[in-house]
Order: sequence, then C-alpha cells, then structure tokens
Amino acid sequence: MKGLWVFFLLACSLTASAQSLRVGFGTNKPPYIFENQARGLEYDIVMAAAQRGGLQPVAYYAPMERLNRMLRKGQLDVIATTNELSGGANFYSNAYIRYQNVAVALRSKNLDILRISDLARYSVNAFQRSRLLLGSEYQAMAEANPRYREEAFQIARNRMLYSGRVDVVVADMRILRYFNREVYTQVDVSQPLTVYPLFAPTDYKLGCRQRADCERLNQGLAALRQSGEYTRIERRYAMH
Repeated sequence: MKGLWVFFLLACSLTASAQSLRVGFGTNKPPYIFENQARGLEYDIVMAAAQRGGLQPVAYYAPMERLNRMLRKGQLDVIATTNELSGGANFYSNAYIRYQNVAVALRSKNLDILRISDLARYSVNAFQRSRLLLGSEYQAMAEANPRYREEAFQIARNRMLYSGRVDVVVADMRILRYFNREVYTQVDVSQPLTVYPLFAPTDYKLGCRQRADCERLNQGLAALRQSGEYTRIERRYAMH
C-alpha cells in the first residue's frame, strides 16, 4: 500500500512539473486538423508526441502566415505543418507527417499542364506558404504569375474550383475531398476533375523556438511510433 502511495505521489509530481507548450496549428483542414474540436490526424500525432515527451501542449489555431509571426514574437513555442523550406523557426523536429499535394482543375477546362512551369498560364489558388514549400520551380512560377494567390482557408479552394472562379487549385487531395461534404449545397461537386501529380510528397516537421522542445518532441514521436500508437492514430482517420 505504501508503494502504491509513493507511486501516486511521484506521478502527480511529474504531471505537475510537465512544461506547458504552446502549439500553433493551421486553420481547419480535415482530416488533419478539425479546428476547435481537439482532434484530427495531425493534431492527434502532435499532441500525443508532446505528451510522451513530458510536455503539456496547448493548441492555438491561426492561418500559417500568422503562426509564423507569432512564433517569431515568442507568442508560440512550436508551430505545426512546417519545415526548413518554409523557414521562420530556430529549430525543427523530425518529420512527423506527410502530405501529398497536387494541382487540380475541372476536367471541362481541358488544361494543358505537364510540368509546374505550365501553371504560369493559369489562375492558381494554393495554401499559404506553398510558394516556399513546393520547391524552387514552383516558387518561380508563383512570383511571376500575376494570377497566383494563396488562401488561408482551405474550404475557399473548393468553392473557387467548382464554381470555375479559378483555373487550378493546389491542395492535398484528402483535404479537398473532405470539404466537398461542406460545399456540395453551394457548388456542383459532382463535376469531373483532372488531377496533375506535379509535386513530390511534402514531409512536415514542427518548428520550435527552443532546441530542447524539439528534442523532447522527437523523443515523444519516437515513443509514439515504437508503441504502435502512431499506427492506431492513422487507422482512426483512414476512412476520411
């Protein structure tokens, strides 16, 4: 009985001493992040890794450009869905999730797109900081294309795509398919699409202000994978 009591006190002590970690996530992009619902494939992985690393994560949500500013100002400790190409952080964790971004257009537009540079001929809407994350050829296209825009809110891309207000959207297909459920009463999501697989997969990391936070997050992520919990989280969202 005495041993159990000592164990209880030790557990309470460890919990009380866990360091609070302010984690910035992007705006709503199911199935990766269900904003303000405390869930999502990416959300669950990051929060569980932080907890296993002995941290107490607290989630904040904002567009990616704002998250980068908040990190630089010290208003956040860590931001998700970033890497060295995006910049803005002092240190980066190991990769914890992979997105597969593609270019998508209505099939009826019959666009001639074989390579990234071909996007320069069309109006393009993409996610924030994609100009930094998708490689130098894409960045050159974005900077030279007067009809290129980056939009913070993922759902807007679905509306613009199916309404024909933009020629091409750049997005992860899992996110695009999910938001069809929310815009089908506003636009015709039954229209056939053409998907252009122009981009290599994007490995995302956590951007940290402090090296120690990244080290603890890496430890937590390794434990998450080794325990099998990472795989269980993936299965939880496999149907999305």
